[in-house]
Amino acid sequence: MTLDDSSFATLVQDVLERIASALEDAGADDLDVDLTDGVLTIEDDAGRTWVVNRHVPLKQMWLSSPVSGAAHFAWKAEAGRWIATRGGPPLDEVLAAELSALVGKAINPIG
Repeated sequence: MTLDDSSFATLVQDVLERIASALEDAGADDLDVDLTDGVLTIEDDAGRTWVVNRHVPLKQMWLSSPVSGAAHFAWKAEAGRWIATRGGPPLDEVLAAELSALVGKAINPIG
């Protein structure tokens, strides 16, 4: 099943808002978290930056991470997850591991 533009936009916005909320709920006050126009930027005190954003033409979510590098994720409705397009863990697993390590406690930013 292919996502139409409206469904894609809604799905992505929901995921980005969940990530930002999970960091806020975790008390990550030392992080600079900014969600603007479909781009979520997370910067730590060391100047490391994570960027999670939508890529509308391919209907993918893209992650740029100082820990795991760059990756692209496509929505797989049957799995209910954003799956890496070139293998590797799904977006929720990557972010859970990296952001949990960043805030010092277990968080599940998408789930």
